[in-house]
Amino acid sequence: MRYLVSARVKPGRESALACAIDEKTLGRGSVAGDEYLWDMEHARLGNNGTVSWVEVCFCSTPLAEERPYWEEYFELLSVKDAHARKNCRDLNGQEPWACCECDCTKLLEERLSQKSDAFVQRLRAKTEYRSLESHAKTPS
Repeated sequence: MRYLVSARVKPGRESALACAIDEKTLGRGSVAGDEYLWDMEHARLGNNGTVSWVEVCFCSTPLAEERPYWEEYFELLSVKDAHARKNCRDLNGQEPWACCECDCTKLLEERLSQKSDAFVQRLRAKTEYRSLESHAKTPS
């Protein structure tokens, strides 16, 4: 199943999240593998500071396996079905693991990309600015 996830980066966790993304350690140890990095590369940042992305999850409870990895950096605000459950070929038994190659949420992902900025770019810019700012304050 695919879910629309909305979250907010926890205060003080921006640099650690940027580092985990850049070093490709985000989600290390999870059965979801590189899905976390894919999600962040496609995540969008809204005007209110909310980060949104579409995530594939095969758990009976949405994000049951992924939640601890996300909650290290994010406050999860909502996890909603990204499309009608009755149309999910994995859930209705038509095609196991169908979500891996399905484009059922392509329109949703396109809409997200058109209405907001890429999250990772803004995160990197913000953390680089903070890093430069802290170096400028450090006496030589």
